[in-house]
Amino acid sequence: MRPAAILIIEDYASVRTMLAQLLADVGYRIYVAANGRQGLEQFRAYPVDLVLTDLEMPEMNGLDVIKELTRTGLDVKIIAMTGVDSGELEKAKLYGARQIFPKPLDLRALLHAIQYELGQTNLEQAS
Repeated sequence: MRPAAILIIEDYASVRTMLAQLLADVGYRIYVAANGRQGLEQFRAYPVDLVLTDLEMPEMNGLDVIKELTRTGLDVKIIAMTGVDSGELEKAKLYGARQIFPKPLDLRALLHAIQYELGQTNLEQAS
């Protein structure tokens, strides 16, 4: 069984790299993008099980990404992240984000949310 694939869309390189390393260490296949446009290109190019996207990004924000992903009709799980407390949170849920995490991220809670969304009973199943 192939490991689940996660696409990380995050404009801050340090956060993107940290999340990619953490999730790769757990056993997930990782794809990364620095903005929403790149994220949609990656999504179209690779089979992805879960998208982890920031909401506030240049070029194409996370809300637009979520709307586009939902329009595909594919069963992709979406988790949003944001450092901004605004009406964007409710919109993200309306558009299709299953969960939203505030920044700074609680990495343990985020890992458990990813595990839950992918239907895994423990993190070791990722590998």
